[in-house]
Amino acid sequence: MHVHDPAAGTTRTHQFEQPVVALSLTDRTGWLLVALGGQIILFDPDSGARETLTPMLPDWPDLRFNDGRSDPNGTFWIGTMGNNVGPHGEALPVRDGMGTLYLYRGGASLEAVEESLGIPNTVCWSPDRRHFYFGDTLKNEIRVYPYDADSGDIGAGKPFFAGFGRGLPDGSAMDSQGYLWNCRFGGGCVVRVAPDGGIDRVIEMPVKNITTCTFGGPDLTTLYVTTAAADRAETDRLAGSLFAIETGIAGLAGLAENRFTGTPARIGSG
Repeated sequence: MHVHDPAAGTTRTHQFEQPVVALSLTDRTGWLLVALGGQIILFDPDSGARETLTPMLPDWPDLRFNDGRSDPNGTFWIGTMGNNVGPHGEALPVRDGMGTLYLYRGGASLEAVEESLGIPNTVCWSPDRRHFYFGDTLKNEIRVYPYDADSGDIGAGKPFFAGFGRGLPDGSAMDSQGYLWNCRFGGGCVVRVAPDGGIDRVIEMPVKNITTCTFGGPDLTTLYVTTAAADRAETDRLAGSLFAIETGIAGLAGLAENRFTGTPARIGSG
């Protein structure tokens, strides 16, 4: 995990025994929820302290966690997939249909929401909290679901953005205008998708494998974009880099990331 301070121009790195696949802010000051390859933990980047939240996935390392994010109610949504990364970082064949979308509210258990997935990616909510967006990379499809802001439940999903010819859908971020910014793995671009599923604009990137994005900066106007260095060509020197993009769209800001609210009480904190 890398902790970057844009203002200071510094980056700190923390090593883990498993791949780090997703993060969330939490209601415990300074602590992050961290989804590793096979389990979910709490981590304090300042002290290095860790607390285990869930037991190891029963099928780890054949099955691993992938993309995840906390919803407006403080529940963490996380998908699993057939593990496509070997013990030394080598690429393994992707196995379809092994993935599941889960809810994690706290404690030691996960609640299954949707099964038989390929590679679950993109976990976002609309600004009005009425819609949930979720994708499957292998299907080249992002779906939209009705979302109940009171209960946190979702209804039946339908295709929202599917079949785009440049790469496959990886992670996404939502902006304040209700547009979804989708990173295209293998496609060398980020696509801003309108609420009706149409393409608003395509941002060209200098590398091929674009993995995920989020808004940051003092006013949430900077789009930070991550990329993958796996299988990069010798000439692709920027693969694996973090990019910062000023979109230049008037009145645009990202949505602040939600916080996970299921952290256990700390001993002696009361």
